[in-house]
Amino acid sequence: MKSTENKYLVNEYRSRINRVFDYIETNIEKQFSLEELAMQAGFSKYHFNRIFSAMVRETPFQFINRIRLEKAAAMLKYRTNDTISDIAIKCGFSDLSVFSRNFKAHFAMSPTAWRKINPENSNMSQTLGNFDQEREAISMYFCDESKTIKWSSTMELNQSTEVKKLPQMTVAYVRHTGAYKGDEKLFEQMFNKLCTWAAPRGLMAQEDLKFFAVYHDDPKVTEEENLRTSACMTIPADTKVDGAIGKMEIAAGNYAIARFILTAKDFEQAWDWLFGTWFPSSGYQPDDGPCFEMYTEEQEGGKIPVDICVPVKPL
Repeated sequence: MKSTENKYLVNEYRSRINRVFDYIETNIEKQFSLEELAMQAGFSKYHFNRIFSAMVRETPFQFINRIRLEKAAAMLKYRTNDTISDIAIKCGFSDLSVFSRNFKAHFAMSPTAWRKINPENSNMSQTLGNFDQEREAISMYFCDESKTIKWSSTMELNQSTEVKKLPQMTVAYVRHTGAYKGDEKLFEQMFNKLCTWAAPRGLMAQEDLKFFAVYHDDPKVTEEENLRTSACMTIPADTKVDGAIGKMEIAAGNYAIARFILTAKDFEQAWDWLFGTWFPSSGYQPDDGPCFEMYTEEQEGGKIPVDICVPVKPL
């Protein structure tokens, strides 16, 4: 009985810290106070800092600063039409000199240097080189069935790519912080935990039920031990959650939706193709907000149908 009680308490603390993560991520451009963050967690401000630091291994403001810098680094890579000053403001830095100083301390180079050499220093340059043929072979067509523009390519794993509006979705989630690449068992455990919670509540019988894996950080920027991912399922907006199960909104907006049929080892290649080949040919750039994988069909014979979804805006 004591073990069950302890597990509940640990899950409750994790749930409260996750609420703070979600609040920070949704409002990254604003300035936060300790009182404000403590209120989101439901802890006294006198204890919140100690609890957060012990569980996250960073103080709240160290965490906020790191998330802002990593978001800025990703935007510098993909949002080439935005100025460094624009990106600094969007990531919560009102002073460009403060942003530049913090960026250099974290990445050991200036934002300008990062923007210039990052493509050559990252896996992206290899991706661009590997997929030159596919990039040239991408073609656009109008789909009568969906009434949208779609793209086809010679990339065998990709079935189609389109940009369309997704509605706001409320999801329940189980979150993991740490490495996840190629860890099928981890994702299986996370989704099993989510379904075990959902089934007794009748949530598995929802019409148009969807499952997601949401990625909150760019794995080419954030250290593995700090990567956050959430196994999610759609739920009615008024659903109550507690303990290890959190709740968040996936924002409405335009998304690039790339359909793939993958095995577990193919996911990285699919993501790299989308960012390294499709985006440069599309007329779009990634917009703010987390990317996610959406699973709408059962896998069969080790093949996983998946829609990789990335928020977009015109280039």
